[in-house]
Amino acid sequence: MEKKLRELKNRFFSELKTVRDDDFLAELKIKYLGRKGELASILRGVKDLAVEEKPRVGQLANEIKKELLEVFGRTEAIIKKSAIRPRNFDSSLPGQRREIGHLHPSTIVQEEIEEAFAKLGFSIFDGPQLESDYYNFTALNIPEDHPARDTQDTFWVEGKNLLRTHTSNLQVRMLEKYGAPFRGIFPGRVFRYESTDASHEHTFYQTEGLMVDRNINIGNLIAVMQSLLSAVFHKKVNVRLRPGFFPFVEPGFEMDIECFICEGDGCSVCKQSGWVELMPCGLVHPGVLKAGGLDPEEYSGFAFGLGLTRLVMMKYRINDIRLLQSGDLRFLKQF
Repeated sequence: MEKKLRELKNRFFSELKTVRDDDFLAELKIKYLGRKGELASILRGVKDLAVEEKPRVGQLANEIKKELLEVFGRTEAIIKKSAIRPRNFDSSLPGQRREIGHLHPSTIVQEEIEEAFAKLGFSIFDGPQLESDYYNFTALNIPEDHPARDTQDTFWVEGKNLLRTHTSNLQVRMLEKYGAPFRGIFPGRVFRYESTDASHEHTFYQTEGLMVDRNINIGNLIAVMQSLLSAVFHKKVNVRLRPGFFPFVEPGFEMDIECFICEGDGCSVCKQSGWVELMPCGLVHPGVLKAGGLDPEEYSGFAFGLGLTRLVMMKYRINDIRLLQSGDLRFLKQF
């Protein structure tokens, strides 16, 4: 009986060397350790042994069974881990090409802007897209009867809340939370209830910038803007500064950039003017500083609202803003 048990063990290890997949391993396990397997068949003869032989043979049978089970477990783990190739695998066939994702052009430019401002010591902040009337308008020196509200084309929701019409909604929020000195930008999505055309969309992106400290002036604003545009376009950019009115800055300006689509000759994007409105800007209005808990006699600052989507169009010479939100993969794969 002991000889039969050792022979069974040797046969098992010999057949184990030929295992190629888990199906064959399962068959081997049934053959040797199943209820009707070879080990069970040998053990049926234990009852016919002499009394003094039964303990020795029984102990040997248990040891062999335990060893076989351990080997089965290790072999199963090795087979699963190695992921053995199917028998019909042809290594000469070309593999399946894995699709590579594409960053949206707005994401590319936003990251360039964030990097440029980070080098100038600005922090990057995010805020709510569903905003209250107070932070979107009132705190920015735009009371309920102010005509500037009519130009915003606002999406209103319940409870006097709205989809923010500009990222300026974070100006007072940031001053309330961090005080002065403050230096930060707020990139994000904004919404306007207006008709769409080649240069207007109901959903687009802006980057608001705010710097507040002692003795801030227009020179600081212009220097920061020149550094930004040079970083994004990697060359000198023609700009012009003209007077503009915005309730939250005083004095206010419009900064325009020469149209990159037509190079100043006139097209549908620049409305045949050769210039594209890029950024309203100016010195922070004293009323906004007060709303943020600061003394306008002690602090001053500048703010700007950069049209990030229009900057994208200029950088990549995109002649229709609607392409950016179209979800057309043919368009996105170019970037």
